[in-house]
Amino acid sequence: MRLLQFTDSMFPVGAFTFSNALEPAVQLGIVHDRRTLHEFVSTATHLAAGCDGIGLLESHRGTRAGDTDRVARSDEAVFVRKLNEEMRSMSTRMGRKLAEISASVVADPVLIRRAGDIAAGAVPGTYPAGLGVLAAVLGLPEEAAFAAHQYGTAAMIVGAAVRLMRIDHVDAQTVLFAVNGTAQRHYERVAGASLEDMASFAPMTDVLAAAHVRARIRIFTN
Repeated sequence: MRLLQFTDSMFPVGAFTFSNALEPAVQLGIVHDRRTLHEFVSTATHLAAGCDGIGLLESHRGTRAGDTDRVARSDEAVFVRKLNEEMRSMSTRMGRKLAEISASVVADPVLIRRAGDIAAGAVPGTYPAGLGVLAAVLGLPEEAAFAAHQYGTAAMIVGAAVRLMRIDHVDAQTVLFAVNGTAQRHYERVAGASLEDMASFAPMTDVLAAAHVRARIRIFTN
């Protein structure tokens, strides 16, 4: 129930205001039907696992061990791998809101300290690192936190797709169902990885996100 509450689309971190580069992909015709949407979401979750997912796991493990330096390193590692302004903004805006609200709702000293560190600029406050901390504080296993993050990445894009392109809710849910089936495989792929193994090589996504910042017409936040 705690996992559902803090990762639900109703939890006010602002995920619905971002498209994770889908909007420019639709505008440029790269994504235009269910097949291309599936390819886009599959790529996004693959990249999320190998970058944000590793940061989340490190943050979770650091919190469980009481190692605040390890958590800070994971937070910084996620931040520096966001090569464009839009992705950095998305991660830190969502991360800040997650920290602020969870500190108030749960009132745990670890979460309160993290919210204070973010406000003071001591740590970047990325969403993946924050979700790892929160899950550890709540006693949730790292596998559950990783799965929730993968789901959130896919759901954000699929939700945006319904508003951006000619695709109905059934097709959107079909894509989401298929992509969700890869979460276990992605976890097994990165569970033993370190921060040095994190990679975010996605030139097309970076170009699309950069273009979105200066787009004249857009629905989603840049």
